Amino acid sequence: MTSIAVKQPVDNLILSNSVRAAVTGFARTLANEVAPFGITVNNVMPGYTRTQRVEELAQKNASLKGSTPEAELAVWEKQIPMGRLGEPGEFAATVAFLASDRASYVTAQSVAVDGGWIKSLL
Repeated sequence: MTSIAVKQPVDNLILSNSVRAAVTGFARTLANEVAPFGITVNNVMPGYTRTQRVEELAQKNASLKGSTPEAELAVWEKQIPMGRLGEPGEFAATVAFLASDRASYVTAQSVAVDGGWIKSLL
């Protein structure tokens, strides 16, 4: 598990952006080394997903700005082309697919589960 920050760094997350990029490089290298043995290695990059952590961040941002958690969540939702946060089950379904035999030829990939938030082509 990495983050959307791997492909499009998130403001004010210097340490997280750096470490997650390193994890992605490690996984890519590992994927090459273990592929001959039928082992796949992939990264899943969640975007804003309705988790306890995201709810806590919304509360923290609201406290700092004199806003409400709902208003802070709405700011993130406006950045997402699908217009909503992801649900944990949507992320889990992607992970389950990548761990299944149906994804046996998918390796060394970073898969975004972000509602279209990442703006890059690759």
